Amino acid sequence: MHIQTKNIAIAGLTGLLTGVSACNPSANKSKTSDTPPNIIIIMADDLGYNDLGCYGSDIINTPNIDLLAVEGLKFTDYHSNGAVSSPTRAALITGKYQQRSGVEGVVTTGKFRDYGIDINAYTIADFFKENGYATGIAGKWHLGYKTEYNPVNFGFDFFKGYVSGNVDFHSHIDGAGIYDWWLNKDTIIEEGYSTDLITKNSIDFIEKNSDQPFFLYVAHEAPHFPYQGRNDKADRTVGGKFEMKGSRKDKKGAYKEMVEVMDEGIGDIISSLEDEGILENTFIFFCSDNGAVNLGSNYPLNNFKSTLWEGGHRVPAIAYWKSRIEPGITDETMLGMDIFPTVAGISGKLVEKLTDLDGKDFSPVIFHGKQMEERVVFWRFKDRKAVRQGDWKLLIDKDSTYLFNLSNDISEQNNLMQQNKAISDSLEQLLQKWETEMDNYPKTIY
Repeated sequence: MHIQTKNIAIAGLTGLLTGVSACNPSANKSKTSDTPPNIIIIMADDLGYNDLGCYGSDIINTPNIDLLAVEGLKFTDYHSNGAVSSPTRAALITGKYQQRSGVEGVVTTGKFRDYGIDINAYTIADFFKENGYATGIAGKWHLGYKTEYNPVNFGFDFFKGYVSGNVDFHSHIDGAGIYDWWLNKDTIIEEGYSTDLITKNSIDFIEKNSDQPFFLYVAHEAPHFPYQGRNDKADRTVGGKFEMKGSRKDKKGAYKEMVEVMDEGIGDIISSLEDEGILENTFIFFCSDNGAVNLGSNYPLNNFKSTLWEGGHRVPAIAYWKSRIEPGITDETMLGMDIFPTVAGISGKLVEKLTDLDGKDFSPVIFHGKQMEERVVFWRFKDRKAVRQGDWKLLIDKDSTYLFNLSNDISEQNNLMQQNKAISDSLEQLLQKWETEMDNYPKTIY
């Protein structure tokens, strides 16, 4: 089945579901529904498919995210465009394969520190700013260190956070020993645990802009290393030597705490929307940027972050809009690049500039329970490549090639190459054609 509607009795446990409409974004209009909807994208960092209660975890407690899933639409076949951070984020903000904007690999503190996303890229923030929205990002950017790559040059009115791949959660120093906490184009001192600061700055943005439509990108650091809880000590110093992943011995315990603090903050964001009287006019999309490392869980998927096995890029995703989305679960195949056209469509604004996007508008799935037309999608990272058409996935992992039917083998255990040569040949041809097209774009970061 495409859409599985949840038993509404489950939602009764929350005491918050009242009169959910049919799948129609214009139904059950609230007092704020005559204005364009606010859009919030919340992205976790390295969160695994099985790291949330609503996806099966019995280790990590995530009641607030679970509530979004109970009252919203949970995706079981959502994928990041990349298996690591920077490519995923480039695809999300441009609505295109990351190769088109030169970000196929990670913007590192070393080799690629002077590079970033194509400065001519048209972004999701550009779109919303042009259509009268206030635009902001709180948290992680990771698309370029230099000033020309700063978020404020890509449509964001407001940026408070860090530009690198990770910072010390307490001292805000990156992996190269450089202080990395910004307000727009200037570094600032802001004391506190980065997850709490991202929540605080998100709420500040919401409160400041509650009387106008806004687009907010909440880009969390959790649960990416360094593995530090709210009450742990800072490890990194400017120019100093330190353990990159943090000095705490109980890293698995830290990982659990990091996810739970993030979940707490998401609950605070929801409360702030309620306090401002705008929750019913706010669409929220939650996801992870790629699969977990081995401290987390991608069960029942195979492998981890940085690979193109399902565990590297199939991640949790939830669409939530109070009283506008019928609670359910969908197995439609969605990618990060689809978020841009989806929220653009939800905003009801003109979309003439969006005709060249690779992503597709998934609002028919979210609001009407419809099926999308079948398409072919691709991944590439270093010497790993993958192509997906329907249930079939061809994976080239270094020197080995695999063919899986994901409809009955989500764990990718049965290589069907020999039995289905025609399918594997067809997928390989599609992959080669796509690579040829992508290789026409400069490979700035690879």
